[in-house]
Amino acid sequence: MTLDADLYSIQEVRTYLAQAKEAQAKFATYSQEQVDRIIEALSKAGVEHADRLAAMAVEETGFGNIADKRMKNLFAAQDVYASVKDVKTVGIIRKDEENKVWEVAQPFGIVAGIVPSTNPTSTVIYKSMVSLKARNAIVFSPHPSAAKCTLEAARLMAQAAVAAGAPEGLIHCVTKPTLPATNELMKHKLTNLILATGGTPMVRAAYSSGKPAYGVGPGNVPVYIHHSADFAAAAKRIVQSKTFDYGTICASEQALVVEESTKHQLIAALKREGAYFLNEQEKEKVAAIVTINGSLNAKIVGRSPHVIAQMAGITIPSDTRVLIAEENNVGKAYPMSVEKLAPVLALYTVHGDSEAFARCRELLEHGGLGHTAGIHAQDENVIAAYGQAMPASRIPVNTGTTFGGIGATTGVQPAFTLGCGSLGGNITSDNIGAKHMFNIKRVAFGIKEMPQSTPAPQAPATQAEEAVLQAVSSMNVGLSRDEIKNIIKSVLTEMTS
Repeated sequence: MTLDADLYSIQEVRTYLAQAKEAQAKFATYSQEQVDRIIEALSKAGVEHADRLAAMAVEETGFGNIADKRMKNLFAAQDVYASVKDVKTVGIIRKDEENKVWEVAQPFGIVAGIVPSTNPTSTVIYKSMVSLKARNAIVFSPHPSAAKCTLEAARLMAQAAVAAGAPEGLIHCVTKPTLPATNELMKHKLTNLILATGGTPMVRAAYSSGKPAYGVGPGNVPVYIHHSADFAAAAKRIVQSKTFDYGTICASEQALVVEESTKHQLIAALKREGAYFLNEQEKEKVAAIVTINGSLNAKIVGRSPHVIAQMAGITIPSDTRVLIAEENNVGKAYPMSVEKLAPVLALYTVHGDSEAFARCRELLEHGGLGHTAGIHAQDENVIAAYGQAMPASRIPVNTGTTFGGIGATTGVQPAFTLGCGSLGGNITSDNIGAKHMFNIKRVAFGIKEMPQSTPAPQAPATQAEEAVLQAVSSMNVGLSRDEIKNIIKSVLTEMTS
């Protein structure tokens, strides 16, 4: 009997979870040295196969380009590895001698790894590394359009882990992904944590599964180019960032905000970096294909500016790297104002910081709350004010937001899962790393004694109350002195209320 695709994939998930549970129970007993040896092996495998996995991802999905996909794989294999390799995740990881509290790491268990189509192979390397570093097992659910390359990346990670001494079955990947299989993985009793990267509906499903989950929100990233900025450097960084893998990272720039007085400087600098500014007719044609029925058109995601231009029916110079259109409004009726996972930018003109801040907040509120907002400036007072004013979890300064947001060019945790905090409907505003992948038990020594409980002091009776108290007590009514006293107080309270 042949099972249909949904039933097959659901059964596959159950089988993999059972195997992962058995493997993780063994892995939980490993020493820090054994764990670290396995993580190093994952890093080496990611570096060794970065090129081939990049080519597979581009061929299968059509998103991005091989050179940048390779850089993503290397970022996961090298930068993420460097950030987690010295983190203690086994046994007593910290001692507070003053307060006599010891912190003990405890694995979550089995992680459900939801993988997007835009960054499939690099996400597998990254999630394998942070999960196994904390002694968890992980079962991946790939996006259907990236199933083959995701499966191969997971196979390579599993192979490297076992060769370095890990138990068989720590890393699995669904071979024929379906929506029922993903739901089964997220809701199954053996799943302990969900690490979700993908579109808004998938992340919402993760949070509504009843399981602990780390997810992300959309990133409609605004960038303010202040008059104190180095415009040549800012333009170079913005174009490099926005065109990286054709804009498929959610932390990439979506809208530039510049002051009227320095707008000409920014435009000239952007043109030198390969930006093509659309006229009104061209803008209308491109806007018409950016969204469909109010949602981002998947056909432009991760495509080159030339492919997008061809789709829109316009002609652009051969050396164009990014398309830019001037915009004055924000909202669903204005496609240039939405998150565009492609080399397309909006440009807004303002007069001063107050208007710039308001515009950036408006853009974040239109689909980017809690994610990322960038600024290019030399004036630290403006930078401080912007950082405090923006409803965003990451504020990259004088760097491309793609690279600054993921921690490639800034000091934040290198990661591909970027929390958006409560503003974005997430449980954390952190970049997710190994420290987020285990529970912490606290062995707490008694350092002081609890005082003994003592009755509250009784207020002395008034002269009148005392007289009544003595008179009633002499009647032998069978009540104690305290009981009589309480009755008297209750009567007096009622009389005065």
